[in-house]
Amino acid sequence: MGKFDDLPEARRRGLEKMEEVYGFEMTDGEGDFFALTADHLFGDIWQRPGLSDRDRRLLLIGMLAGQGAADVLGIQIPAAHAKGELDDEALREIVVFLSHYAGWPQGARISTVVEETIARAKRKQG
Repeated sequence: MGKFDDLPEARRRGLEKMEEVYGFEMTDGEGDFFALTADHLFGDIWQRPGLSDRDRRLLLIGMLAGQGAADVLGIQIPAAHAKGELDDEALREIVVFLSHYAGWPQGARISTVVEETIARAKRKQG
């Protein structure tokens, strides 16, 4: 029996997908915002056919870069790297590419997140 089995189907699917996307353990939350995030965004939108998780992640990283959302990139980039969706080379190429569209200062912030992600992964490998 899974840890979310006692929850409604939409919430269970959403929380399981959130764990898969983010790479860390999720718990159920309260309120309309959490419900929309878990049940709709992750229970439905992240599971639609037509795009892979990697495709969705690339779109999200580009959009976040354009918004200057380095805090959320600090979640998305390590998660994509840990899941094997984006390797070291791909992450570094994303930095070069996005720097030209999102601006050099934003590219520098993304580069910091990328290099910290790569260094952390290398330390874990020993």
